[in-house]
Amino acid sequence: MDSSKTSYKAGEAKGEVQAKTEKMMDKAGDACKSAKESCQDAGQQMKAKAEGAVEAAKDATGMNK
Repeated sequence: MDSSKTSYKAGEAKGEVQAKTEKMMDKAGDACKSAKESCQDAGQQMKAKAEGAVEAAKDATGMNK
């Protein structure tokens, strides 16, 4: 192979690697976003349950008048 073909093949390989890397980074970003949303949902559920427990305790002790 002459040097121009070698350079072309190297550039082609580099482009493929960059495209695959970009695709993997997009997938990783999507996974992080999904995990963040799941954690936020879980936190909101825990907060709502804690607030409900506080209200139930107030009702049981007569503090919620």
